Amino acid sequence: MLPEIRKAVSAAGSDQTVYHAQTMREIVSESMGPQRFPMIVLGAFAALALLLASIGIYGVISYSVTQRAQEIGIRMALGAERGNIFRMIVGQGLTLAFAGLAIGVAAALVLARLLSSFSHLLYGVRGSDPLTFGIVSLVLLGVAVAACYVPARRAMRVDPMMTLRYE
Repeated sequence: MLPEIRKAVSAAGSDQTVYHAQTMREIVSESMGPQRFPMIVLGAFAALALLLASIGIYGVISYSVTQRAQEIGIRMALGAERGNIFRMIVGQGLTLAFAGLAIGVAAALVLARLLSSFSHLLYGVRGSDPLTFGIVSLVLLGVAVAACYVPARRAMRVDPMMTLRYE
C-alpha cells in the first residue's frame, strides 16, 4: 500500500516526500516495546507462583489423605458415603485455601498502601482494585479445588476392609 501512497503524494505535488512510513500497529508496537519484556517476566513468575501453589495444596491434601486412610476406612465402614468423603477432603482443602486467601488479601492490601510509590507501574489499575482481587481470588480457589480433586478421588476409593485389617 505504501507505493500507492507515494504515487498519490507525488501526484499532488512534487515537493512532498514520504519517508519512514509506518502503520499504526507498528508505532504502537514500538512504543510498548520497553514495557513488554517486564510484563512477560511478571506473567511467567505469576504462572510459576500459581503452579507452586497448586503443587503445595496437592501435596498437603495428599499427605493428609494418606495419614487419614484408616480414619476414612472406618468412616466408610460405619456407613459414610463416597460423596461425603469427597466433600470432607475438598472441604479441608478449601478451608486451608480460604485461610491463605484471607491472609494474602490482607497482606496485599497493606502492602499496596505501603508501596504506593510503585503505582505508576500499574497501567490503569489501582493498587487495591477490587475487581483484580476478586478475579485472582476466584482463580486461586479454582486451583485449590483442582488440586484437592485427585486426593479426594483417592480417598473415595479407600477399601474399608483393608484399613480395618491393619487396625
